[in-house]
Amino acid sequence: MSKYLTGDTNFTAKVKILLSKIYGRSPLKDSVLERAISYFELEALSQRKLDKLNNEITRLVSVGSDKSKNKLTNLKREQRDYLQVLRQQSNERAQQLQLVCRDIIELCEGETRADTNKKSAELLGTIQLLSPTEGSKVASVNERSKPLYRGVLTLRLLDQICLKTLSSGAYLTQELAKISEYDYQDLRNENEAAYLEFVDHVKIPMLMAAILQDIGNYHPDAQMIMQGSDGKKSVFRALNVEERKALLQINYRETMKYLVNGIGVVMYLGNSKEERNTFNKVETNKLRFVKQLLKGSIQPKLGVGNILKIPQIYTAIVLSTKDNYNYKLLPKVYQALYQNAERGNCCRGVVDSLYKITGDFPQGFGVIYIPKDSDQNVRYEYAIVTQLYPEKSNEPICRIATRQLAFIGHGHDLVVKKTNNLYFVETAKEFSSINKERLNEILELLSSNYLERKKLDLLPRCWQPEEFFTQKINQKLWNRMNYN
Repeated sequence: MSKYLTGDTNFTAKVKILLSKIYGRSPLKDSVLERAISYFELEALSQRKLDKLNNEITRLVSVGSDKSKNKLTNLKREQRDYLQVLRQQSNERAQQLQLVCRDIIELCEGETRADTNKKSAELLGTIQLLSPTEGSKVASVNERSKPLYRGVLTLRLLDQICLKTLSSGAYLTQELAKISEYDYQDLRNENEAAYLEFVDHVKIPMLMAAILQDIGNYHPDAQMIMQGSDGKKSVFRALNVEERKALLQINYRETMKYLVNGIGVVMYLGNSKEERNTFNKVETNKLRFVKQLLKGSIQPKLGVGNILKIPQIYTAIVLSTKDNYNYKLLPKVYQALYQNAERGNCCRGVVDSLYKITGDFPQGFGVIYIPKDSDQNVRYEYAIVTQLYPEKSNEPICRIATRQLAFIGHGHDLVVKKTNNLYFVETAKEFSSINKERLNEILELLSSNYLERKKLDLLPRCWQPEEFFTQKINQKLWNRMNYN
């Protein structure tokens, strides 16, 4: 952990560690992704070994001679031991996945709804601010960040709608009935035990589904499509219709197989038969719920699959891996979401719910605004989106990053009105009457070097705070929220 803490706040360090635990790559090969890849690589070998044992056992049973009895006993023992090894490996993967999910809950949920929204905004914003917005690493970093990002969005979407508008099925209906006497938004304070059970039975499975949603893309069959027959093509390239269709089918099939065979139900540790039965029932129901979520997200219509599908679409745009990724277009993400709703790919009402949470501007997005006192000193300033639930979707709640054209690490919070936000054409047009000499002066003060200044528009519509966020002092954007 120390390598992260050197130049980061404690929270940023935790986010980096969590990203590594989920989709990281290391010599240890112990992330959720790497464990899945290892499983996929050995799956065929394991199956061949089991088939060989089964065939030999069947042959010896058919022979039925006294001579073959000892060999048959040994083979059955070998089969049983090997199945136990495979089961133990699955259990380790299942336990690790659930532990990661609990780490996510701890990092993005607080004692109150306000705390939860603040921590979630910080987590989402940190992911965005750690992600490059240009260059060769955009796609690979965004791919690594997607599962965590959409997982957090899924949790907050659950809080917003509490699934009341969805066709949720028997399992969720049952779980929601258990907490119906409490105020859902204050469940943790009203009944800690009920909250923890709801986390275990509902939120953990939802996070599992969000993390595993694209894991099948790492199966060798999927990689063959993505990398091409020669294995040299970019996995982030645009696929043709047939390739994309085949990839979607493989991803779904292999994700489901991995969930059932590679993860499975967590094993009970203990001696109580009654506890074991209860434990196994709970874990089996959780696994079924994950399957329901994954299956439902393919064609969610009005069902619970929307709670995965809509964050998936949002995340795929905000953390895009496509060659045409354009940071400036991120606030237009809901155009795509509402188009999907119009086509029947997802539920419009649930899109509305996510829109209420995020507004137009993603967490961590760099906003440029005209301050109130610009009449006396013509200029624009930088801010960063830091809070969820804006009162108006096009007026983000931000933390200012500059004051009087100088970067600061201790700014106040500000609702950037549409009429002050240079992202909007109308505002930019009004400000464009400023003479070029003054605009160049501002650019010179707000850009770190001449080369950067050359790349910037004379009147930029947004800014990219990635470099700003590398400084530890600038990572405290969510401390002591206050408005001026």
